[in-house]
Amino acid sequence: MSDLYARHRSVLPDWLALYYEDPLEITHGEGRHVWDAEGNKYLDFFGGILTTMTAHALPEVTKAVSEQAGRIIHSSTLYLNRPMVELAERIAQLSGIPDARVFFTTSGTEANDTALLLATTHRRSNTILAMRNSYHGRSFSAVGITGNRGWSPTSLSPLQTLYVHGGVRTRGPYAALSDAEFIAACVEDLTDLLGHTRPPAALIAEPIQGVGGFTSPPDGLYAAFREVLAERGILWIADEVQTGWGRTGDHFWGWQAHGASGPPDILTFAKGIGNGMSIGGVVARAEIMNCLDANSISTFGGTQVTMAAGLANLAYLLEHDLQGNARRVGGLLIERLRAVAAQVPHVREVRGRGLMIGIELVKPGTDQADPEAASAVLEAARAGGLLIGKGGGHRTSALRVAPPLSLSVAEAEEGAAILEGALRSLQ
Repeated sequence: MSDLYARHRSVLPDWLALYYEDPLEITHGEGRHVWDAEGNKYLDFFGGILTTMTAHALPEVTKAVSEQAGRIIHSSTLYLNRPMVELAERIAQLSGIPDARVFFTTSGTEANDTALLLATTHRRSNTILAMRNSYHGRSFSAVGITGNRGWSPTSLSPLQTLYVHGGVRTRGPYAALSDAEFIAACVEDLTDLLGHTRPPAALIAEPIQGVGGFTSPPDGLYAAFREVLAERGILWIADEVQTGWGRTGDHFWGWQAHGASGPPDILTFAKGIGNGMSIGGVVARAEIMNCLDANSISTFGGTQVTMAAGLANLAYLLEHDLQGNARRVGGLLIERLRAVAAQVPHVREVRGRGLMIGIELVKPGTDQADPEAASAVLEAARAGGLLIGKGGGHRTSALRVAPPLSLSVAEAEEGAAILEGALRSLQ
């Protein structure tokens, strides 16, 4: 492994982050488990950053990929593509957006980049509203609207970005307010901000902030924001790259938790839909999607083999009610982790919904972030046979738990027990 690590460092960028002091090479997986190059087996509670959404080596997906690869893998969007049309039809219907059009990309970054292009062109404005602590990708434009310092390497941007309160419920100037007061204060702040700037193109927001440590506002905030935005013709972009496809359990899309009067104007997706294959995309009303007046294609977006994977994966998710499983098993897992957290002084908060759970760590007796503790728990969990992630806007001090949506109750209990041991090791 040290040889591969040395080779990695000699040819890849220094900023390409690796987990663990002794980096891990994953060689294969099955169900909710993966194995490393040394034969060690791990329960996977991170799924390749929420990307292995249903299960590793899911037979229905691997069969669909294999069969499609035996016919044709790729032709580009310059030719009719049956799997792409079929998947677009299903996603358009599931989005709830009227007269929806779907454009496929290869990643969430590219999906958000496309959404920004559509919004700024449609509105003829390069001003974007974004949430503090947000993350939307690594392209030049996506970095320019990212409100998390740890993932924003430059302040240069083609966009004017204005950051709005509300993405983090338990920190910041409104943390002590009730949920209703919190929403009212954020709406007042947004309204005041709009009175001091040229009309923005759109607000882009993750219903639950992924890289930010699985933080979220009270349910209803984005519906309240929507009323203010709609009065001014400002578009609403829901970044569902991490929250989509039922992961939150209560809803198929994260935006639905806010009781909005209707779907967002633009919705972006990626990660889990391909169960590991590179699929991202944008859904928007036809008038918005069709506003571009120049030619465009996607060489690899919508390629046949990834569309076959997406169709098989989506069918499996719906037929086996994995959203319901995320709600049931995720609810049990959250309660189990909260019971543990109550006995560990380093844990400030256990938050999330469904199988999207954040555990924020601080120095005991304070609100001061403790990234060293987060790294220590990550290592201890691995030693116990469990893989988790980390993130957060406060120096990466939150643990991220996001298993495949087919997680069983027994596996949830097994993972919780390992995580309990890792958290208690801090004491």
